[in-house]
Formats: sequence, structure tokens, C-alpha cells
Amino acid sequence: MNRRDFLHVNTALGLGWLTWNSDKMLGAGREKEMHADVVIVGGSLGGCAAALAACRAGMSVILVEETDWIGGQLTSQAVPPDEHPWIEQFGCTRSYRALREGIRQYYRDHFPLTPSARTQAHWNPGGGWVSRLCHEPRIALAVLQQMLAPHVAAGNLRILLQARVHRVETDGDKFSAVQIVDGRVLTAPWFVDATELGDLLALGGVEHRVGAESRRETGEPHATEEAEPLNQQAATWCFAMDYVEGADFTLDRPVRYDFWRDYIPEMTPPWTGRLLDWANTHPITLEPRTFQFDPMRPGESGNIFSYRQIAKASNYTDATYRTDVSLVNWPQNDYWLKPLIGPGVSEQDQAEALLDARQLSLSLLYWMQREAPRPDGGTGWKGLRLRHDVTDGPDGLAKSVYVRESRRIEAEFTVLEQHISTEIRMKETSRSREEVSAEKFSDSVGVGAYRIDLHPSTNQRNYVDLSSLPFQIPLGALLPKRVENLLPACKNLGVTHITNGCYRLHPVEWNIGEAVGVLLGYCRDRKHTPRAVRNRPEWLAEYQGRLRQQGVELDWPSLRPL
Repeated sequence: MNRRDFLHVNTALGLGWLTWNSDKMLGAGREKEMHADVVIVGGSLGGCAAALAACRAGMSVILVEETDWIGGQLTSQAVPPDEHPWIEQFGCTRSYRALREGIRQYYRDHFPLTPSARTQAHWNPGGGWVSRLCHEPRIALAVLQQMLAPHVAAGNLRILLQARVHRVETDGDKFSAVQIVDGRVLTAPWFVDATELGDLLALGGVEHRVGAESRRETGEPHATEEAEPLNQQAATWCFAMDYVEGADFTLDRPVRYDFWRDYIPEMTPPWTGRLLDWANTHPITLEPRTFQFDPMRPGESGNIFSYRQIAKASNYTDATYRTDVSLVNWPQNDYWLKPLIGPGVSEQDQAEALLDARQLSLSLLYWMQREAPRPDGGTGWKGLRLRHDVTDGPDGLAKSVYVRESRRIEAEFTVLEQHISTEIRMKETSRSREEVSAEKFSDSVGVGAYRIDLHPSTNQRNYVDLSSLPFQIPLGALLPKRVENLLPACKNLGVTHITNGCYRLHPVEWNIGEAVGVLLGYCRDRKHTPRAVRNRPEWLAEYQGRLRQQGVELDWPSLRPL
């Protein structure tokens, strides 16, 4: 498509679904064509990290985000960070640690904390036990904006909110422009796909995988026998809630409540019974387990109310929080009936799946309000209140669905189960559990650690949750096989359906984005291509030196498996 046609095609679409579009952090004009050194599509955690690193390298950046909140899974998806046990000491980049500490400091600067909360070095604002740092999504949003603000003020970063890319222009093996729905065209020498679903890969014809690879293809013991592109991990529409004793905040009965109340998953291995129940499947053992739930005792050990708790009232000296606030991202609102992407999945199919996922979450809350068994023998807690003011999204839920699995590039190198699985590495190396380590990558650009954690998927496969070893992020997994000037910065790197299970979490995604931003700055300065940097040892070493200077850890000390 030529530039004239590209500039003018479908420009009228912008007002169809988009009520307004604003460069909120800049107040920029409405140029028809905008140019920068880098265009980053997707304001995810990886997108923010890539923008920050590229700006620090002296590049100009345009960051495009579909919602009005940057931050992805940490903010618009409302998921407190999932992290490894050593996160307070090592195992993340310096800038990710600055983000974490910035969140704590924001509370110290702006909230009336108790002396104990104010002085704890590793204080957990929400008190949830899923993470050492549980907090409101708005606080993370504020800190991300603070981190990016100097670059916005300098004019090096333009953030386009509520803007969705719907067309890509390519020239051979390169991207040349992307078009936003409102008609604006963005051009750059470099593009980054930091979308939650790998949207640019599909729009630009970049070779990619979706769903599950076959065992014959990857050799992974836990891969499916045949390739299943429509077999994707459950997505979850999260929500925040609190409990007010004696009040009645019962929702209107959700349209799909009857279906979800009676739905029994047909899983392999089998589920425990109805999805809306306190009984469910243990992710690791696949044996039945039963949650404890009592919103009147939020701090009680094992109480699922406190699992992802993001506000703890007792941390404050006044009535800032009259109640504890819990973030619901549980097995009961994992949605796996339909895939969000893949062959034959239309935009309408995706919209219907997302609507059904919202109905599941609303039905879960309604069930808890009306029918859920109580420890005292009664049923329901009418005082459970949907905290739409915390998440600010449709139906009172999060702004966006929590996506665990994306399109993934066909990469120069793909990380397999064999590279990181504890059991496989023990067999291959003849080392004990205490001695074994993950495969070493000479082109490491960062580190991560998490179990191989796959939630139930759209082919009705139950959990796959496996022990893994602290791992590295290889540069080869960030390089598409063909396209030269597009890099991934989210969950869309060269991993498989299996290894995505541990490369998808907050600190790893941030590290991926930061490595990409630093790489683009290095390539701009040295006039190299990313592929050449990986293939020339002296250039690779120089790039890795820049990463270390920026506080990016490239290897792990000896650690036990997760």
C-alpha cells in the first residue's frame, strides 16, 4: 500500500468506536503523520520499560496504548506483581527495583501510615500473601508516570492513550509505519510490539506461533501430541472487592449467571465439580483442595480473601481505608471456554469471549453475595462490594482482561521446557536438585524465575505446573527470524506454550522491555542490526556491558529450584 493510500484509508473509523483520544501526558497536537526513533505499540509493563530505556539512550519514542492507563498487567489488568522469592535482594533490573520501591515510597509520601508501616523496609501495602508487594493499581500507574515524566517533559516521549493500531505498512522485511484507528500514521526506523496479544505480529505478517506446539516439534515432554493453535491459557477479568458488615451491595443478577452457577468443567485430569465452588484443583498435585473464605476475618491464615489483598486498613492511622480490599484473580474466574486469538478467531469472536469472561467474574461475585457457603453454615455475604473506584473498568471490573498467553514470534532461538525444567535438567546433567541449574545462554540479556505455571486452557487441559530453575533471557528469543526492525517487549518473545508459563510474569516482562530499549539505543549508536549484535561476540559483549551499566543482571547465583 502506498503512503498516500495508507494515510487516507479508513480515517473515518476513528470516531466510530473511539469517543476521544488524548495525548494526556503531553497535550500534543493532532498531526496526521508523526515520527520518532522508536514506535512502541502497547503500554504494557514491557512497553513502559522499553520506552524508559530507549529515552535514557537518547532516542525519541512514541508509546501507543489502547486504554487510558499505561502499565498493563500491573495496572489496567489489576494484577499485583507475581515474583520470585529473592526479588528484594536480586533477580531483577535496577529500574524494576526502582518501580517497586517507588510504589512503597508513594504510600509513604501521600498516605497516613502507621509508624510500623512507615519504617518497614520491605513493607507490603496491601498485606496480600501472593507477593511481597501488593498494592492498588492506581499507585503503580502514578509511579510509572513519574518515571516517564522527565522524558515527556523533554519532548522525547509522546504517549498516545486510548489509541489502537489497526494497520501496518511494511517494506520487504521491515516495518515502515503503523496507523492508529483515528487515522494518524506513525513512522520510525524501529518498532516494538508490546501489546498483550502480540497484535503487531498478526497485523504485519510477522511469522509467529499461537497456542500449543506439538511434542514432535519441540521435544517438550509436556507439549501436546499435536499442535493446537487454539489451545491457550485461561484469561481472567480481575476485580476488586471489600466487605461491609450489615450492608447489602448485591449486584443485579448477571445475564449469564445460571450458566456459570451450574457450569462443571470437563477437564483432563478432572476438575472437582462446579467452577463456582470453594473446592477446586490444586495446580501442582492436581488433587482436590478447598479454599477457606471469610471476608470478616481477612488476615486469617489461609483465607483466600487475603491472597491478593491490595489494601490493608490497619496500615493507616485514619479511615483512609475503612475496610481491607481484595483483588480477585482466582481459579473461579479463569475463563477458558473460547480462545482470544488464533486461526478463525474473528474480532467478533474475541469480543464475545471477553464479554463472557466479564460475565464469569460478575457471576462469581454474585454467587459469593448470594449462594456461597459460609463457615457458620449460612450462605452468601451481601456486604461484599464491587470496588469499581479501584479498577475503573467496564462493569466495575479491571480495565482490561488479564492475558497469560500471546502470539509469539518465530525467533532466532526458542526457549524450551528442556532448558529450564528442574527434572529434565537433573536428568541431562546428572546433577542433584541442589546442584543443577538452567541452560546457560551466552547471549543473556536478563534473568527471571518462576515455576512453569500454565492455568487450565481452552482445550480443557487442567493445570500444568512444573518445577523450574532460575533462568536467563536469551537475546535470540527477542529476534524474529525474518523481520529486521520489529522487536517483542511483552509475552510475545521466542518461548513456547509451555515456557511462556514462566516468562510471562511482571519482572521478566519488564526485563524483556528494558533489554529491547537498551538494544535499540546501542544499534542506533553503532549502526548495527540486532541480529548482527547477537552474531558478533565483540558487539554482543559491548551491548551486554551497557545492560550491566544500566543495572540489568545477566546471570544468577546458585539457587534452589522453584
